[in-house]
Amino acid sequence: MALLLPNGPLGVAGFPLTCEVRAEDPCTAPFVCARLPSMETANVVQIRQARVKDAPALAEVYAEAWRGAYRGIIPHLCLERMVARRGLPWWKTALAERRPLLVLDFSGEATGYVTYGRCRLGRTPFQGEIFELYLHPIYQGLGLGERLFDSARKRLADLRLKGLVAWALTDNEGACAFYLSLGGKPVAEGAERFGEVSLRKVAFAWS
Repeated sequence: MALLLPNGPLGVAGFPLTCEVRAEDPCTAPFVCARLPSMETANVVQIRQARVKDAPALAEVYAEAWRGAYRGIIPHLCLERMVARRGLPWWKTALAERRPLLVLDFSGEATGYVTYGRCRLGRTPFQGEIFELYLHPIYQGLGLGERLFDSARKRLADLRLKGLVAWALTDNEGACAFYLSLGGKPVAEGAERFGEVSLRKVAFAWS
């Protein structure tokens, strides 16, 4: 998902990750299976405020989510420059500044996050905005993104900001489907340049 306002694309990443292995077959992705949360561990998943010590994990979440969501959409060199720009030093600074940022904590590890605040669109009835919502690809497709979204929406309501918007690149079909599944309505379109490529974006809104 991509919000393409002042500092480049932001938003929610990803397509559902599934693992279909028959009982008689060897698992071809033991690393993935070992890290996937199960129903038995649901009680160790929580949404909390980000901490400075989350910086390494969030840098990894951002890098892997971006590559998973935008590979083949954003030109490779441009994508890698953007990932590098949001490396560990950037995250340490951002977390030290205590920006509004909620973390999806799974067994003590930050595996996703959401940022939010006042809507940056002019002349709109929607006062709040979700700027970024990302999950590590291993944790996508499990309903955890919805928990992050709901938590950010509640925080915006607590700030007395009515309604919200979130942007996505239209080529990121997984992100668009995610926001549509949550009841988002397309209300605006635009475009953003990545090197020599111009990509369309769409704003989803909730009252």
